[in-house]
Amino acid sequence: MKVKTILVSQPEPKIENSPYFDLQEKQKVKVDFRPFIHVEGVSAKEIRQQKIDLSKFTAIILTSRNSVDHFFRVADEMRFKVPDTMKYFCQSEAVAYYLQKYVVYRKRKIYVGKRTFEDLTPLIKKYKDEAFLLPTTDKVKPIIPETLDSLEVNWKQATFYKTVISDLSDLANVYYDILVFFSPSGIESLFHNFPDFKQNNTRIAVFGNTTIKAVKEKGLRVDIAAPTPETPSMTMALQKYIDSVNKGK
Repeated sequence: MKVKTILVSQPEPKIENSPYFDLQEKQKVKVDFRPFIHVEGVSAKEIRQQKIDLSKFTAIILTSRNSVDHFFRVADEMRFKVPDTMKYFCQSEAVAYYLQKYVVYRKRKIYVGKRTFEDLTPLIKKYKDEAFLLPTTDKVKPIIPETLDSLEVNWKQATFYKTVISDLSDLANVYYDILVFFSPSGIESLFHNFPDFKQNNTRIAVFGNTTIKAVKEKGLRVDIAAPTPETPSMTMALQKYIDSVNKGK
C-alpha cells in the first residue's frame, strides 16, 4: 500500500531545513507533527521537598535541553543566583550550545561530552571532588545513576520536570499510513489514549531498540526501524521505505 500520510509523534521542527520538510516535498506525502508526550515543570516547592538546596552544589550535569531550561527556571523561582564558578557538564555539543541561552559561554566552566552519557564520564571523573546535581525527568535512564554511582562521586539526582501523556482524543477518527515513534513513552501514550488500538494497515516506524521492544510488547508490528548502518536517521529510513512502496520497487 502506498504512503500518503505520516504522523510524527514529536513537535514540529522549528528549523526551515528540517529533513522532514524535504521528505514531504520530494515524496509528495503529507507529514503532520503531534507530540504524544510533553514535559511539565516541577515547582520549586516540590524541589525543596526533595531536600535540594542549590547552594550546596558546585557542578550541574545537563543531559538535555529540558534539563537546561528547568534548572534555570527553578533557580529563578528560588531566587537563587547561579554563581559564575558553577561548572556545567553537558552530555553533547547540542546541550552545551543551548546553554548559551542562559550563560555567557566564554566566561563559564563548561565541559562537553561527545554524544552519550558514557562519553561524559572521563570529564566527571576528572573533577570528582565537585558536588554534582543531576536535574532530570521522572523517567531517567537507569544507566545514568548507575554510571555516576560507579564513579564514586558526590552527586544527587532531583526531578525538575516530568514526562506527561498528551491528550490525543481529537485524533480518534483520523487515519495515517505511518505512525512514527521515538520512545516507549510514545507507545504508552498511544494506548492510554486509544486502549483498543488495532494496527491493521497502519505502518509503524520506530527509532531505537527500547522503542522497538515497547512496540513488540504491545503485539504491534515494526515496519520501519532506525537507526541502521544504511539508514542512521528516521527520515532516511522513511525515505527508503516510501521509495520502495510508492514506486513499486
